[in-house]
Amino acid sequence: MEKRVVITGLGIAAPNAVSIPEFEAALRAGKSGITFQPKLNELNFNCQIGGKPDISEEKLSEYFSPLQLRGLNSSGIIYGVISGTDAFKDAGLSIATQESPDWDTGIIFGTGILGVDKFREAIHLIDAGNTRRLGSTSVIQTMASGISAFLGGILGCGNQVTTNSSACTTGTEAILMGYERIKAGKAKRILVGSCGDDGPYVWGGFDAMRILPGAFNDNPQEASRPMSAKAAGFVPGSGAGALVLEDLDSALERGVKIYAEVLGGDVNSGGQRGEGSMTAANNEAVQRCIKAALKSSGVKASEIDLINGHLTATGKDSVEIKNWVTALNLKTSFPLINSLKGMTGHCLSASGSIESVASVLQLQRGFIFPNINCDTINPEILALIPEESIPRRTIDKEISIIAKASFGFGDVNAVILLKKY
Repeated sequence: MEKRVVITGLGIAAPNAVSIPEFEAALRAGKSGITFQPKLNELNFNCQIGGKPDISEEKLSEYFSPLQLRGLNSSGIIYGVISGTDAFKDAGLSIATQESPDWDTGIIFGTGILGVDKFREAIHLIDAGNTRRLGSTSVIQTMASGISAFLGGILGCGNQVTTNSSACTTGTEAILMGYERIKAGKAKRILVGSCGDDGPYVWGGFDAMRILPGAFNDNPQEASRPMSAKAAGFVPGSGAGALVLEDLDSALERGVKIYAEVLGGDVNSGGQRGEGSMTAANNEAVQRCIKAALKSSGVKASEIDLINGHLTATGKDSVEIKNWVTALNLKTSFPLINSLKGMTGHCLSASGSIESVASVLQLQRGFIFPNINCDTINPEILALIPEESIPRRTIDKEISIIAKASFGFGDVNAVILLKKY
């Protein structure tokens, strides 16, 4: 018999908060974590703002030993370890002994790119003939699976320990991968999530594409404007989100709190055919993904209380809304819909997991966070859904089912359905 899968732990390292209590408070307050980045100004970026978690040296020492910190400069690994360790502890799990790993617990923690600064350091040293000065941590910091390897060793997980990567879809895809493994009875628990590096060497390519806003360097917190008529491009962000998925029977046996249940979901690709491309979604594929996610979850469109969309604050926001309208085929009503990116920017490979943590908190705590910087809604969106579907202030409201979506570079899609337990 297939297992039911629930969420028993959460962890976060977001631009606007680095703990679950602080993150919930930031969500309720509509607090932005987007700030001016002096380094981008020095390097003549058009967009000189971004979202990155604020991690103090004291905070680092809580998660890493002095030996681990020696030469560690991958921000993505730092964010992933903080959020993953916090989620593990939040789930009431103990770190395995040195003698034997926890065979029932695994890790699926994704990323887009890791160790960019370490790569840069390595290139300079190698070109100068100083290979021996690279140090012993250059490999683990620059391999994609460095984050799952770090977490696997810290926590002592003996089930599947791996890393996935699918651009902005990475975090949501990781949740579905963990869900499927537990559902099939191959693990009792999986720590899932995603992370990403930040800084000029990650964000530079997007600045070169001229898809980042350059007119808000003096007022960064107003720059990210999902669904707004004044949307000017996405603001780059970074961080990590983590969730512990668990077999319901195991969670009940342990007597731990249950945040929500994962009902199901779907991933697909538009194949970069039709209107799909490396940077644009095939709309039919998006609609198919939404419909398949509903079918696998046993959820009717009319039962969705809230959509947490991908919605990046570009001209594609109205296209995404149209895809939801078409896929859900709701003639008389449309659920509430929000986007976290107004507060965090677009956290790239970390976005799906950070936004999923935000979705779970709304579900479990009974509130809906506001779409900030959306004072004037895009008229193309208003032609599709009613204005009241786009909350611009925090709403205290009990909700039962959330649809969370991520759509990524490479024409890839992921949608999950979460239910209050």
